[in-house]
Amino acid sequence: MELNLDSEVLKAYGYTKENIKITQIGTGLINRTYLLSPLSEKIQYILQNINTSVFKDPQAIADNLQAIAKYLAKKYPDYLFIKPISTVSGNEMAYIKYEHWRMLPFVPNTVSLDVLTNEKQAYEAAKQFGKLSRLLNDFDASALKPTIPGFHDLALRYEQFTLALTKTSKALKGKAKPEIDDAIRHKYILDYYKSFAHRPDFPNRVMHHDTKISNVLLDAKTFQGVCVIDLDTIMPGKFISDLGDMMRTYLCAFSENESDLSKVKIRLHYFEAMVKGYLSEMKSILTELEKELILFSGRYIIYMQALRFLTDFLNGNIYYPTSYAEQNLDRAKNQFKLLHEISVNEKELQDIIEENLV
Repeated sequence: MELNLDSEVLKAYGYTKENIKITQIGTGLINRTYLLSPLSEKIQYILQNINTSVFKDPQAIADNLQAIAKYLAKKYPDYLFIKPISTVSGNEMAYIKYEHWRMLPFVPNTVSLDVLTNEKQAYEAAKQFGKLSRLLNDFDASALKPTIPGFHDLALRYEQFTLALTKTSKALKGKAKPEIDDAIRHKYILDYYKSFAHRPDFPNRVMHHDTKISNVLLDAKTFQGVCVIDLDTIMPGKFISDLGDMMRTYLCAFSENESDLSKVKIRLHYFEAMVKGYLSEMKSILTELEKELILFSGRYIIYMQALRFLTDFLNGNIYYPTSYAEQNLDRAKNQFKLLHEISVNEKELQDIIEENLV
């Protein structure tokens, strides 16, 4: 495959196409990612193009990472935080032909997984996300800029859903009627959230916001957690963002693209591993209110994602890539089924939480 990589991008970091090997890597849908292997060096690098249709203020990402990197270097110098490498002119990013690029060190002898295959991986991933938030517990979250404003704002997502209802066609509304009813019936999740959203014991923290398994590096041999990656969405948020997103993506053996709803089940052992890993780092800093909201975090994020898929379907599939017309509706059905599974298994799930809070 021919790589469409401008030589000026390499030049910004002191390389040319003649002295470096370039391989396109990654399965992410947002940023284009390359592995750079200099011919005269042992170290390798990750080069990423920042998708400005998603991240409209790339400088906010650079500023956030620089501030966090400085804090961690001072307070926890042994922690592996993957910060961008400066260009030859000393900038955090390269700006070439209206595109933003950044280079990161490649961490050898590690793997990132697209799919969880055992409980240990869930434990290690959750532990790493919890560890980063714990180390940043005393960092002033308000010093960070939102890189995607409203990303996990359920009130905004519900508002977008209700707006879509007023604009969609009768045909789409008819096809989605059961899911529309589900969305309205579950509005209590938003109402409940509003009841404590501004309480002082529900603080803003430094959150990753995208805690899928592929955003953690594991040791290639032992599968021990090494560090968290893909840090574009680090910004102020509530703890439910990270833990809830882990529940959404770790608990079922199948992704939101599975249309056979009989397969959408919660794996209790994975839940236990995830909670154990996360609380091994976060239990000491969570407030009593936050501890009460651990299971709710899953409901919040899963409901929000169901709303987003449903809204996109009603809007004519303008945001999420689809391979067939009703895929976003099927994704919404999938997420509502997962939300239902939380309720069906609530006692067992809450018992696991209580055991790990002792």
